[in-house]
Amino acid sequence: MTEHPLAAAVKPLVDAMGAEVLEPAQAAADDVVLSWEGEDVLAVRLPQLSDSLDRILAAMERRHGVPLSELDRKAKQEIVRLLETRGAFSVRHGVETVASALGVSRFTVYNYLNRENGSKNA
Repeated sequence: MTEHPLAAAVKPLVDAMGAEVLEPAQAAADDVVLSWEGEDVLAVRLPQLSDSLDRILAAMERRHGVPLSELDRKAKQEIVRLLETRGAFSVRHGVETVASALGVSRFTVYNYLNRENGSKNA
């Protein structure tokens, strides 16, 4: 069986998100069913937010080429800033997860967040 063009088109996005592709008949209420010309072609099961944070941190580590804990303070602050814009700290235990990945304390992550928020309000 050949892959539907829609499935091929969304595969990079599904893979980047850590999502799962299903047959439309397997879709649960929280899944996203994608249609092509009125026909349900596939369903996408999105990952849990906590899994997404782990994937984002792993991608950042791959991009930097070293464990995030080995980055300098400025780079760690930039990562915290980026993660905040992506909603990482709305996830339960988000601060703890990020602090562990960066090799810093929760207090340090909060300081980075407060510094960033303080500069926005200035």
